[in-house]
Amino acid sequence: METTNTTARTPVVTLSESALKEVKRLMNVQGVTEGGLRLGVKGGGCSGLSYTINFDDKIGQYDTVYEVDGVKVIVDAKSAIYLQGTQLDFQKDLMGGQFKFVNPNAQKTCGCGESFSA
Repeated sequence: METTNTTARTPVVTLSESALKEVKRLMNVQGVTEGGLRLGVKGGGCSGLSYTINFDDKIGQYDTVYEVDGVKVIVDAKSAIYLQGTQLDFQKDLMGGQFKFVNPNAQKTCGCGESFSA
């Protein structure tokens, strides 16, 4: 079976300047040279769906792939439905920092911001 990936003209998820900077820092620290940043959604969490974020060197048949300032972003087709128009942000505070998904499709989010319902 032939695998064809979609190269997105319009990014499914945009990255804020602070998120892009932190992703690049983490890629450097972890020695990530192949693949890219995989963003997704899975079932679970207190609001029904949870965000996923990790580095991945495998690109699947139904993945959408695009590049943001040298960082390859990978989103699977099912997650793209829920993430379209979302911005990934990185916020620092006294306790450290965390990635935050700013999702216009979320009808309800939990207090921790890691899960949502659409």
